[in-house]
Amino acid sequence: MIFIFDKILEPYFNLAEEEYLLKHFSEPVFRLWRNSACVIIGKYQNAYSEINVDYVREHGIKVVRRLTGGGAVFHDPGNVNFTFIDARNNNEDTSEMFRRFTAPVVSALQALGVDAHLSGRNDLLIGDRKFSGNALCVDRNRVLQHGTLLFNSSMADLGAALKNRAIKYSDKAVKSNVSRVTNISEHLKKPMTVEEFMAYLGDFVAKDCKLYEFTAEDIAAIEKLRDEKYSQQSWNFGSSPRYSFSNAAKLSCGVVELSFSVEKGIINQIHIAGDYFFTRPTEEFCEKMVGCQHDRKAIAGRISEIAPGDYFANVSCSELTDLFF
Repeated sequence: MIFIFDKILEPYFNLAEEEYLLKHFSEPVFRLWRNSACVIIGKYQNAYSEINVDYVREHGIKVVRRLTGGGAVFHDPGNVNFTFIDARNNNEDTSEMFRRFTAPVVSALQALGVDAHLSGRNDLLIGDRKFSGNALCVDRNRVLQHGTLLFNSSMADLGAALKNRAIKYSDKAVKSNVSRVTNISEHLKKPMTVEEFMAYLGDFVAKDCKLYEFTAEDIAAIEKLRDEKYSQQSWNFGSSPRYSFSNAAKLSCGVVELSFSVEKGIINQIHIAGDYFFTRPTEEFCEKMVGCQHDRKAIAGRISEIAPGDYFANVSCSELTDLFF
């Protein structure tokens, strides 16, 4: 098994690296890595229904879709991520995979005196509080299983970034579960920094592994995958399943009730009602918004091109844009 100890905190690069390792390495891999503040969503989740759009935008928190299933998680430098990539054992089901790959991490924590244990299929708990969520995918009989380890993460940012506003959304996407969470650092008998914890975990789990350093060719390939896929709106938001959105607000023009459906990130139907004043028909506005990407920048750009004040008296572009999120 090779050991990769990453120091890059860039979410797009780190998620691209996961796919690169899974598809281009044949040896078993153990990896430790961290991200700057970001939300990582499961492959089949609706990005917009999982995040607090305003908070994420205002705080510069990136949203990145991963290869694996499961729910949305918050990363920051106080969260340590671990990854195992290995061959799938014969007839091994997902529960057995989670048990196999989380066992070394649980053992490492127990050796520190932390009462960690696997709960259910894929969560690690201390007592009844969750500190790790895990997800996996299989590619050509190779398993990638990765998990979070909340060490000293910002609980305020975690709660705010993942705040659900599900009343606005109706879809068949996988929803994240809200759990009581805790930081590992709160349960240590002897204080450690996150860097010391990562070094300890690497020594414990990968003591007999060889440390791998990426070549220039590896980095170039990962950067290409990052630039063409993981940093793209089409992957992170456009890959969301079909969903419907509705919202209502009292704007300067009156009450506006908005509903629309989105497929592959594109608005394909839209309906607006309310007691607002107008000088041009709302149906015309709706027709002009069909085909627009459900993305703040795209929505704002489209609205600014079609004189929103003609359709909703005296309303501003930003005021109407906010209604779409």
